[in-house]
Amino acid sequence: MAGHSKWANIKHRKERMDSKRGKTFSRLVKETTIAAKVGGPDPGCNPRLRLALEKAREANVPNDNLERAIKRGSGQLEGVDYMEVRYEGYGPGGAAVIVDCLTDNKNRSLSEVRFTFNKNGGNLGTDGSVSYLFTRCGQLLFTSVEDEVALMEVAVENGAEDLQTDDNGDVEITCAATDFPTLLDAVRNANFKPEFAEVVMSPSMEVSLDDDDSAKMRRLLNALEDLDDTQQVYTSAALSEENVS
Repeated sequence: MAGHSKWANIKHRKERMDSKRGKTFSRLVKETTIAAKVGGPDPGCNPRLRLALEKAREANVPNDNLERAIKRGSGQLEGVDYMEVRYEGYGPGGAAVIVDCLTDNKNRSLSEVRFTFNKNGGNLGTDGSVSYLFTRCGQLLFTSVEDEVALMEVAVENGAEDLQTDDNGDVEITCAATDFPTLLDAVRNANFKPEFAEVVMSPSMEVSLDDDDSAKMRRLLNALEDLDDTQQVYTSAALSEENVS
């Protein structure tokens, strides 16, 4: 994890999303809507909805907005019918890029994503062109962990598949996506608070870029994240710390 890798990429994505309050609200409300649509309106029986509500409340999304989102998603209230769409392609230097969107108009989303790839030195690919290079998993990141052994014990007992530590004491834990809710609850109950915790698409192998391509990739990722329909953007590019902002 030293120097670049997932920690730098995650910090980049988190800081970008945190800096855009309005975009974050919209993204979280959409996720709440689709989670209720897919798994039902009861967060006790719907782990995806429960996690969506937790993140939304951490971001101070008003409860009225969340209640309406659940009702829209579960069909109790009329509203926009969002669809989950994934776009795949390549960025500068040949690194893979995945863009997950929630949209009410696939044609609009496709047009905007294709234009953004082309404008920023990338190429939009076909379905499945890069997703095989990624694994869907749960990812938790902790900063400056004082008792790594205790954290490791809790994690291993609750579904963790891998644990890595960098020189700063930052810890990354990964698990199967299905085990993510259980693992997240377990570490929180043990008084470990993750800096970042989500189900993500993690690259099986990272692609090192030179400074020029790394700067171009950052512009592409930022532009894709700025699109209204974008929920998450993943890449196999290894962003160095100095290229994260």
